[in-house]
Amino acid sequence: MSGKVPFIVPAIDAFLAVTAGLGLGDEVLTALREDVLPVCVGPVCGRRLEEAEVAVLFPERGRLGAMVRTVEAALPAHARREVRAGPSTLVLQGNAVLIDDDSPVRLPPLLAAVLRALAEQPGRVLGRAELLRRVWVTGQADEHAVEAAVARLRGALDGHARLVRTVPKRGYSLAAAT
Repeated sequence: MSGKVPFIVPAIDAFLAVTAGLGLGDEVLTALREDVLPVCVGPVCGRRLEEAEVAVLFPERGRLGAMVRTVEAALPAHARREVRAGPSTLVLQGNAVLIDDDSPVRLPPLLAAVLRALAEQPGRVLGRAELLRRVWVTGQADEHAVEAAVARLRGALDGHARLVRTVPKRGYSLAAAT
């Protein structure tokens, strides 16, 4: 051994380098700024995200257990979202949706992502291409996949299928608040 101390690259640097290499760097950073709760084990990783204008959480003490407690404390407030759609109130949390205080409906991740995209602005029409870009980030799907996912989402919402509307020749929207 040469006696040199190896330089350790924080995992976040490697992660960001890989996403940039795949051409997804900007999209990943946007997700980290908007949709994802970024949590790091300590300030070394956190600093790199803060330099990229990502608001990141990390515990005072850089330990894995402390990071898990930080996630446990922050995630419920971050993940829960209440939305008015038509005459209904939807509460989205993770892959579950609660509509008008009925029993929660657990959605597969893909259908939950479609619903979250539509719920960002109820009444706003999202075209198939827009939903493809936002939900199928790998780009390995076509517009038929969007149609099939929306049909499955309506089925999963059972008696509330009317909340997801088709706008002919334009796309889909979540019913606007009334």
